[in-house]
Amino acid sequence: MSYSSFKNIKASFKFSQAFDKKDLPAYAIQYIKSETVLAVYKTERDFGIFTDKKLVLFDNGKNRKQIYTIPYKSISMLSVCFLDDSSELTLFIDSGCSINLMFVDMYPKDKLRLRVLYNCVDKIISGEKPIKEDMESLINNKINL
Repeated sequence: MSYSSFKNIKASFKFSQAFDKKDLPAYAIQYIKSETVLAVYKTERDFGIFTDKKLVLFDNGKNRKQIYTIPYKSISMLSVCFLDDSSELTLFIDSGCSINLMFVDMYPKDKLRLRVLYNCVDKIISGEKPIKEDMESLINNKINL
């Protein structure tokens, strides 16, 4: 067995807001047709979709569009760090790659949404069923403090 070292997919995705899944472009929906969308976040030009099976990251550059699909089954560990007005989610992939997702300008409700999302993804990665109420609150975008 050989081991290769991989670089991070991107230095970081700086998500600035939660995004309504109803406003996803048609090309993005093609990647998640048979899945349940838990949360969508966007930057000025990029966005990330968390489903019940995988994470899809869209890195939209000036002359290119790069799409990363990360099945949860390929994630060996994840961590979340909450700061005053931001948070960072780091995913460690079986291949040795790590993915850093920054969430900036967060309010308490945004942090709660990320905490619930983290708990759901953590359960999925661990082979457990996420808490039904948590899944429903994400799916219906009804996060209450």
